[in-house]
Amino acid sequence: MSSRFPDGKSLSRRRFLGSAGASLLLLVSRSGQAATSTVLAVRVWPAKDYTRITIESRESLVFTHQMVHNPERLVVDLEGIELNEILQSLPAKITGQDPYIQLIRAGRNRPGIVRLVIDLKSEIVPQIFTLKPVGEYGHRLVLDLYPTEPVDPLLALLEKLSPEEAAAGGAAPPAKADAKPAKKLAEAERKPVEATRREAPAEPAPPQQPAAKDDQGVTRLITIAIDPGHGGEDPGAVGAAGSFEKHVTLSVGRRLKARIDAEPNMRAMLTRDADYFVPLQQRVAKARRVQADLFVSIHADAFISPTARGSSVFVLSDKGASSTAARWLAQKENSADLIGGINLGMKDDHLARTLLDLSQTAAINDSLKVGKAVLGELGGINRLHKGEVEQASFAVLKAPDIPSILIETAFISNPEEEARLNDEAYQDRMADAILRGLKRYFAKNPPLSKSKLARLD
Repeated sequence: MSSRFPDGKSLSRRRFLGSAGASLLLLVSRSGQAATSTVLAVRVWPAKDYTRITIESRESLVFTHQMVHNPERLVVDLEGIELNEILQSLPAKITGQDPYIQLIRAGRNRPGIVRLVIDLKSEIVPQIFTLKPVGEYGHRLVLDLYPTEPVDPLLALLEKLSPEEAAAGGAAPPAKADAKPAKKLAEAERKPVEATRREAPAEPAPPQQPAAKDDQGVTRLITIAIDPGHGGEDPGAVGAAGSFEKHVTLSVGRRLKARIDAEPNMRAMLTRDADYFVPLQQRVAKARRVQADLFVSIHADAFISPTARGSSVFVLSDKGASSTAARWLAQKENSADLIGGINLGMKDDHLARTLLDLSQTAAINDSLKVGKAVLGELGGINRLHKGEVEQASFAVLKAPDIPSILIETAFISNPEEEARLNDEAYQDRMADAILRGLKRYFAKNPPLSKSKLARLD
């Protein structure tokens, strides 16, 4: 027999109501927490390849999305949050230069739901996914807006050729004048450490490399794929003064491209030409798409000790890392996809097939040769971290048919080298040294033709 309380409810009934009330209280509490789930940051990365919007939050966001046509819009509902100042700042981050987004509207659709309406300039293919916390990032909701027709790096490269060159399939053009050096810093703004630089010893200019020929014996341009490391969500290493590796690598990469393009029988392609993230495998795929003769990845890494200094050149290893530091660096660089944020739900079987074991080709031997040539030139402008080319399992160097090197221009974690890396004059000298090394390599190892594997689409 159950006991009765003054209100007439039995003890068992009261226990049930108490339990239900506690559950209801817990539900309300959790709902309240979700409704005030904090959005920590919003970021927008516009680029020709795609535009990325990142919403970082304290907890994983629940969302739904739909495409609306005529006019083109992407509608995203964020559940369990309320509109705050950070989300309200998202529309102001869209500029007229964004190739895909016209504007963004953010507003409270109903209690606990914020609606984003993204007005588009053209039809897009969205990829929307979440990322778990990694590094300094919390939970992230990523909205990648891709064009319906992907940007073709080969077509972009051909568009920069003259009509005569394009008609000849990229034949070598007449000799061009030397590239104009990039704008230097004023003397008053130059870093004091500039005086400590070691001048390059006087050496004869490398002989002019023979022009490459295709399978039919037609002269063609030598194509260099330049890969500025990191970008977008992935800043790379950060110096003591707050410098981002991704900015240094892009600046050096652009300078190197300008110099290569000024050569009469060479051309260059950047895997990224702005501040956005490119997955490691896509960097390799871009180089193969333009049938590159060489892949050059540019970095400016950090080490656990601020005293580490000097330039280095790395190539892929089919046996293991040549040193503990090389292994550590490769592991760190290979984690770029986790930081930058790739959509693990998207799989590309063809891309996977292209990442063959480099040990099946002669690419490692060629990589060692070009790495040695470049390292020798880097030693003329900066101290070398090691006097020989090192090897490790870098994912970004795994093109099966392209000699590939990774250049560590200097340690951004070293205050003196960080200052140099931000000096435009030093970046010019770095680009000049890399080009000299490349020309020395091709003078002795002219590429004759592309393999059939490189012709696959």
